[in-house]
Amino acid sequence: MAKSILVGKKPTKYEVEILDKPISKSKFSTALKSYNKVLVVTDNGLPKKYLADIKKVIPKSKKVYIHTLPAGEKSKSLKSFNSILENLASLKFDRTDCLIALGGGMIGDVTGFVASSYLRGIDFIQIPTTLLSQVDSSVGGKTAINISQGKNLVGAFYNPKKVFISLAYLKTLSEKEFKSGLGEVVKYAFILNAKLHKILKSNSSLVLSRDLKILEEVIHESIKTKSKIVTQDEKENGIRAILNFGHTFGHAIEAKNNYKGISHGEAVVLGMIIASEISYLENYITRQELDEIKSLITSLGLSSDYKKYNYSDLKPFILNDKKVSKGKLNLILLKKIGSAFKTSKFKNSNLSKAFK
Repeated sequence: MAKSILVGKKPTKYEVEILDKPISKSKFSTALKSYNKVLVVTDNGLPKKYLADIKKVIPKSKKVYIHTLPAGEKSKSLKSFNSILENLASLKFDRTDCLIALGGGMIGDVTGFVASSYLRGIDFIQIPTTLLSQVDSSVGGKTAINISQGKNLVGAFYNPKKVFISLAYLKTLSEKEFKSGLGEVVKYAFILNAKLHKILKSNSSLVLSRDLKILEEVIHESIKTKSKIVTQDEKENGIRAILNFGHTFGHAIEAKNNYKGISHGEAVVLGMIIASEISYLENYITRQELDEIKSLITSLGLSSDYKKYNYSDLKPFILNDKKVSKGKLNLILLKKIGSAFKTSKFKNSNLSKAFK
């Protein structure tokens, strides 16, 4: 049964629809009703069936074009951004047309940034096909690309017109991609959602076996949490910062690995453990809470091997993070499980101690 969540504030409020089956022609026809041309942005790693299925449900009255990027984080770049812009201009797209982001987080981020920039803003629809993009990057209006100095340093806040989340995509997701998404799910449990924490703790085996009933509940709770936060704070001037729990260290780990070999979600999990270690060293959480955080991560089959990294190697990337303000590093730490906060007040020595 479909579930729906409204995100944001008027006039840019939009609907996230969670479907337990593929997107129907009637739903998609309604979403595309006011547009003439459609450019579907995807990547060459997406199963061909996904694109074929979407093409089938786009009304025949629409002119449909496809723009395919190479799969992987490396495509979240100025080169990709420019290639889509030039394609839109050559096809003479205007504000009566729209973009569709069909794929994972990279596709959603690049497509959204293009939509925010072309003609100073045209509409786009998100169809996230990975667990990570379903619970995180497709919701909240953050769009971005990477540059050599760091991840997500160039971008815009720009909401989609609609988000379709189909649980059917999760059936064929690789184990690595699935667990990458679980990393972001766990984050919501740690920063704000006690109910989600309880669901994950009690149903880890069902989550890992991809039981669709449990996954629907997990995704719904995750998006509800993110919606609550981003509706209060659309442009990260306050509470929205807690969504970056684990991301300062996670982004540094990704950059250190040159965005190869470790997924975003896997890196964020390691970043959350490091941030939890600092929370413990700063006397915010107890040893028992720290152990519980690590236990939940392990029960979901997620790697906790953060000690193969050291602070000195990650420091250049950490200090180049967009969460550095007025020369001060801001961290998201935990007061307790289910309560996170932003601070620049911590002992610098605890940054390196957390890795030991």
